[in-house]
Order: sequence, then C-alpha cells, then structure tokens
Amino acid sequence: MSDSRKRVLAVDDELGVRESIRILLSGDYDVATVASGDAALDAIQRERPHLVLLDVIMPGMDGMELLERIRASDPGLPVVILTATKTVKTAVAAMKLGAFDYLQKPFDVDELRMIVERATRSAELEAEVKRLRHELRSQGSLRAIVGKSPQMQSVMRTVRTVAPLKTTVLITGESGTGKELVARALHFEGPRSEEPWVVLNCAAIPESLLETELFGHERGAFTDAHARKIGLFEQAHRGTIFLDEIGEMSINLQAKLLRVLEEERFTRVGGTNPLQVSVRVVAATNRNLERAIQEGRFRADLYYRLNVIAVHLPTLRERNDDVPFLVTHFLDTKARELGAPIKHLSREAMDRVMSYSWPGNVRELENAIERAVILSGDRLELEVSDLSDRLRAPAGDGPLGALMAEVATGRRSLGEAVDTFERMLIQRGLDNANYNQTRAAELLGTTRRILKYKIDKLGILTGDS
Repeated sequence: MSDSRKRVLAVDDELGVRESIRILLSGDYDVATVASGDAALDAIQRERPHLVLLDVIMPGMDGMELLERIRASDPGLPVVILTATKTVKTAVAAMKLGAFDYLQKPFDVDELRMIVERATRSAELEAEVKRLRHELRSQGSLRAIVGKSPQMQSVMRTVRTVAPLKTTVLITGESGTGKELVARALHFEGPRSEEPWVVLNCAAIPESLLETELFGHERGAFTDAHARKIGLFEQAHRGTIFLDEIGEMSINLQAKLLRVLEEERFTRVGGTNPLQVSVRVVAATNRNLERAIQEGRFRADLYYRLNVIAVHLPTLRERNDDVPFLVTHFLDTKARELGAPIKHLSREAMDRVMSYSWPGNVRELENAIERAVILSGDRLELEVSDLSDRLRAPAGDGPLGALMAEVATGRRSLGEAVDTFERMLIQRGLDNANYNQTRAAELLGTTRRILKYKIDKLGILTGDS
C-alpha cells in the first residue's frame, strides 16, 4: 500500500465479496483484502489501514469478536460492518460495540463509497483533534512554565496543589509575566482538562457587549439580537473560564459575575429561565485591586470571592536568575517554529540580556529572542547587533534607571515604583541571607519585625512556601 492514499482493509471469507470491494474502491483507495479474523489482525498491524470493512459471519473468529478486539487495541480505527442478514439486530449490536456504520449485502455501490468516504474523513478529523488536544495540553502543562527561582518554584507548587480542585484562583502580576500560562496549567493539570477551556480578555470587549459575551442573549433581547447567542459561561460548562484583566470589568457587571460565582447559575440577557452551570473561574489582573476597591472601582465582595487562592507572578527583573533558562527555552522553541537551527547568544549579547530590566517581562524577552533569531540569518551565534536598540544601549542605571524612566513617562505611578524598588531590595537581601530573615534584616539595616511587615505588605515570597 502507498502512503499517499487512504488505506482500506476488507475482511470477508467470500472471495467474490473481497474482489468486488477491491474493484469498486481501488480507483480512490489502496485496498487490501483478507479472508479471516486472524489474518485481519496481522494485516492491521502491518498495513495500518484507515478503515476496516468487516463481514460478520466468518469461520473461526467471527466479525463481532474481531470488532471487539479492534476496538480494544485501536479505538480510533473506524470499522464498517458488512452483513447479509435481513434484520438490523446484528448491525445494532455491532454499533453498540463501536462500529462506525453498517452495510447490508448485496450493498449499493454509491452507498458503499459514501460510507467509506465518511468513515475515513471522520477518522482523519478525530486524529487531527487528538493532535491539537495533545498540543494544547503540552502548551498548558507545568512543563511550559520555565523557571528555577524560588518564586517560580513556589508558583508551580501552588499550581500542583490547586489544579485538582474547583477553587477560584486570582493570578496577579505585571503584563507579560505569564498569567495566562499559569491559568492554562491550572486547567490542563486538573480533572477538567478534557472539558472546555474558555478565555476572555475583559479589556478587549466594549463594556456594552461584555455581558452578552459572558452570559449570552435571547433572540429579540435588543435591536440586533436576531438569534440566540450562547455565552462563554455556558460554553465553559464543566470546564474552566479564564477572565483576564478582570480589573477592567464595570461595577455593574461585577455584581452579576459575583452572583454567578455564588449561585452557579445565570440568565441570558433578555431571558427568564436561569441556567445552571459548573464552571471553574480563574481570573487575572495586572492592577492593584485593593487600591481599586479603595477608589470604588472594584467590589470588595467580588475580590474576596475571586481571591480564594492567590498566585502572584514576579516580574522578570525580580527573578533575573531565570533569564538564561528562558533564553535557552525561547531559542529552542523559535528554532522549531521558524524551521531554523538552534542558535545561541554570544557572551556580549547574553551580558546585555542579563543587564536589561525587561519592563515587558517574559513576553518582551520572547519577542526579543524571536527578532534576534530572524535577523541573525544563517549565523548560529547571536550578536549584540541582532538585539533591539533598547537592548544594545548601555546598561546605565539598570532596573533603577528603568523604574525612573517608567515613572517619568507615566507608565508607572510613583507609589508603585517605590513598592517595586523596595521589593527588589528586600528580595536581594533575602537572597544574600539565604532567606534567613534575621540575617536579611541586619544586611538591610532594619529590624526583623519591620522586615516581616514589609514582606507581608509587598507580597514577597520567602522561599519556604
């Protein structure tokens, strides 16, 4: 059999039936034929067919027994039953055992071709779905989270602990730190991994449309509602919904979301019948929600309902030791994506990468590596000249200079910059003291009580959680 066409295996003890199938299908398929169940099992192992046409009544191993053995060894292989009986009893039994369809002898030529085409196409689609699902699971697993720093190891321990539960999780951190990656891991490492994974960026949908996006609407609910719309909560039933940038949601919609979280039911816009759903909610934000509560922009009750388990992702400048591992990871993945050989950074280029403050965090680093891989052409070593202008510039004041620039350009408030700088200093002190808080307080010129207060206030990981 060739590899370019779909392969069909016909199993029938009657030579005339086997030859008829071969003649009818050989124009479009590679057809192999065997006369017994034992020969069929050998042929399936050898030929790897895309479809089996199987007679029910055969000496020795009959078609029903062979069907059971095929289903046990290769559930994705479609089997079409050929039966000469005048009743559908045998066919129904075969369908219950997992047969794709059945044909009665003498079979209609057009019907045979139609069923064969439908069965092979269905198997092809199922294989593609399996491949995509495997790829999605790989992207969503903990293996996709790169980092050996204490902060990231703590994040991964939390994900492993919480993933099997239905508990609501709030992920916080700056843009580009990998919040969606952690949310994916929570879903795909848990028991809902085979169920829907639904993502909504609350900042990307106009406020006027966000409610119908989440909860759907009935036909005629408003002027342009010409048909019923199924909302994302309904689509995510039994699975997980990830609400990114939850801090951008309006106060009115926050109240409706809170009700769904508490009651696990909602009503479509324009509807009257409540719908029950079982959905795990994971939310993320790069905003300070406690400050938003004080300013009246976020509901305190919703915050506490979302913040059952809190996962904070550190900035890349707070886990600078992870940069080399991330560089290696992105060099490998970008080479595969671009069909290029795996490259490496020169010592000078790595020095620039290590001294840069990465205000865009992991996302900015990924884009920088992809750019360098593309611009380097056939060279296997990436030079400083392959990096962006911002990376090629002298390191200057490093992270402190970057913080000052962000405040001066309005990208970060003064209070946030002070907290970030204080967090960086305390983290460095903890690192140097091997996470002994008494020793760290001495190095930082403060008391252990004040240091503990700062650690709690700034949400600093201490390496023991």
